[in-house]
Amino acid sequence: MLIVVDPTRVARRLYVRGVVQGVGFRPFVYRFANKLGLVGWVRNDGGGVEIEVEGSEPLVQAFTQCLATEAPPLARVDVIEPEVIPPDHSRKGFAILPSAEGAIATAIGPDVGVCPACLAELFDPHDRRWRYPFINCTHCGPRYTITRSLPYDRARTSMAGFELCPGCAAEYRDPCDRRFHAEPNACPVCGPQLSLIEAHGVPALARDPLAETLRRLQLGEIVAIKGLGGFHLACDAANPEAVARLRERKQRPHRPLALMVANCASLKGLAKLSAAETAVLESAERPIVLLEKRAGFDAAFPGIAPDTDEVGVLLPYAPIHYLLFHEAAGRPAGTDWLDEAQPLALVMTSANPHGEPLVQGNDEALERLSEIADVLLMHNRDIVVRCDDSVLRVRSDLPSVPGPDRSDSGVQFLRRARGFTPLAMPLDARGPAVLAFGPHFKATLCLARGSEAFLSQHIGGLDNPAACVALDEAAAHLQTILSVRPAAVAHDAHPDYYSTRAALAMADALDVPSIAVLHHHAHIAAVCAEHRLDGPVLGLAADGVGLGADGLPWGGELLYVDGAEFRRLGHLSPLPLPGGDRAAREPWRMACGALHALGRSDEAARRFAAEPNLEQVLAMLVHGTRCPPSTSLGRWFDAAAGLLGVCNAMSYEGQAAIRLETLARAYGVGLPLSGGYHIDSRPPDGLSVLNLYPLLMQLIDEPDAACGAAHFHATLIDDLVQWIGDAAYATGIRRVVLAGGCLNNRLLATGLRARLSSRGLTVFEAQHVPPGDGGIALGQAWVARAELRRGVL
Repeated sequence: MLIVVDPTRVARRLYVRGVVQGVGFRPFVYRFANKLGLVGWVRNDGGGVEIEVEGSEPLVQAFTQCLATEAPPLARVDVIEPEVIPPDHSRKGFAILPSAEGAIATAIGPDVGVCPACLAELFDPHDRRWRYPFINCTHCGPRYTITRSLPYDRARTSMAGFELCPGCAAEYRDPCDRRFHAEPNACPVCGPQLSLIEAHGVPALARDPLAETLRRLQLGEIVAIKGLGGFHLACDAANPEAVARLRERKQRPHRPLALMVANCASLKGLAKLSAAETAVLESAERPIVLLEKRAGFDAAFPGIAPDTDEVGVLLPYAPIHYLLFHEAAGRPAGTDWLDEAQPLALVMTSANPHGEPLVQGNDEALERLSEIADVLLMHNRDIVVRCDDSVLRVRSDLPSVPGPDRSDSGVQFLRRARGFTPLAMPLDARGPAVLAFGPHFKATLCLARGSEAFLSQHIGGLDNPAACVALDEAAAHLQTILSVRPAAVAHDAHPDYYSTRAALAMADALDVPSIAVLHHHAHIAAVCAEHRLDGPVLGLAADGVGLGADGLPWGGELLYVDGAEFRRLGHLSPLPLPGGDRAAREPWRMACGALHALGRSDEAARRFAAEPNLEQVLAMLVHGTRCPPSTSLGRWFDAAAGLLGVCNAMSYEGQAAIRLETLARAYGVGLPLSGGYHIDSRPPDGLSVLNLYPLLMQLIDEPDAACGAAHFHATLIDDLVQWIGDAAYATGIRRVVLAGGCLNNRLLATGLRARLSSRGLTVFEAQHVPPGDGGIALGQAWVARAELRRGVL
């Protein structure tokens, strides 16, 4: 055969790294190459996507440049590595080759909501996937939660057992179809199916599980619904009896519940909604977004979010969700109804018994949810990885910092999970692989690989065996999915945390070093890692509790941080914790401790006479027994709440502070109280101590709780700004990092940012990772890498 040699023809081998598997990247490359008349091939490999392309120099250059700029919506191209190769003039056409094995250097994409094209099919009565609850394509649907290992192929997912029918197989093989190699691709003939099961384990009498589910919800029943990363517990949000019953069964008396509505139009008159919040709600990631309530919200949905001016709202993201709203709307044809306000609103809260991890399996659901749910809507597609809903807030005062999800709005995550896990956080430099096991509460893991850090989904508190098992499973899966063997393991400095013990066991099994990272050092480090800060910063670490370097509970710390190095520059005055950890759950105890320290024990006896353990608490304070001191800012919030009568006992973490902030926001602008603090320098270590007792003294006789809450916030902000400003002047450091769970407080965070910025300081906060303990693992990994670079291990 005669081969004509074209001297102008060039060839390149391109390695594309990023989120480029399972997002339609190969068919995009195929179609684009054919459009330009180029020849060659494309395939998945362990590192991402590999391409060989040949043609004229201008067209090959144009092709390479457009790989990033014209990529599919769910793709994220981090780097394109070109290599010049000799042209093969015998090539004809462009092909998609089978996946190649190799070292894994890519990552699977997160689960995302149903795309517009699939919605159009879902609600088209003439389409073969009309009302099919598992519709998806390469632009939408499950990814992370169904994947066992990479490369991302159907055989490595929980869809492996569903053999494609001829129609689905034809789509799967057609590079011009948007379902080309859509690994979860299926239809009613060959795919997963729904089933409705009574709580006692027998099938419900129902021709249509979805229609019967809606009927049960409208009757006031509680339904466990299997979604993408686990089960939800759902009920009619407008039915106060159903909501109260759900709270009682789940042992969740006060913590706000998430609300699912059909669309943003359904929120009219109920919540304030900015353009930025609308965009985040409607994004493919579909997180829970905290919105400010309007006056009519609590009347329409009593019991959903008591004692707070915010409510967490999310829109449908799985086909099952859409179909429930479609059923309630009367099954209209087409998608126009999706733009119209719909009356149905559902509570959608994580399906788990109190304090336990999210339920993910069918048998597990029947065992663990039978005392909570009346009926369970399940399906036969396994969830490989449990992954809860993400929760975030949009803050107009935050800078637009592009995150791994390509979002550049001023977002702040409170919980990072579905829709965003396992997207990588870019780091400032490459380094050895480190697996960080995170804290005890709001546990997450982080695996640093190369120049990226992969934060796991939210796991929760590690105070029960099921949660500890979930942590172990997540650690194993993260290493498998990223094909990484850690060179070191990082953990909290507290020796009794399960996460610490699990990390030490892992380090021993792998025969690698273990690196302890102080809790509050990790808080500041997490923000440094996210913003890729190099060099020293001043850090305010403000949270509830964390073990300090002196063995005492810290939580209101002014730190100097420079990589692996940190120094404590100052702290808040200690408050006694009468009864130890119990005081962190009962603000009246914190108020008693403050009153005792102020010489007002008689006032404590009068105010809290109804508390059954009052005499024991006062005796502890008098004798100094079982009253460990804590510098925690969270405990100062509790003490203020107790003194103002806002909250004597908490049923969930942060309840007192949330009530305090809600009252302060309702009151309006409060002015700092004169003489509300003083700053002491403590010899011989010279630590700067911010004494807030004068502030509490002025709250003791305040009759108006809202007024007191407003003054507390204003004075606290004034005090902290002065304290941090003095440290900035003394050290010459102009970069300030704010971190810790207390920074979830909007009044505190926005006030500190505005006031510190007005002093010429540059402020950094956690945005794409939570400011609280959910970001600790990232900070641990960042510090551990810095320790390894120093070569001291």
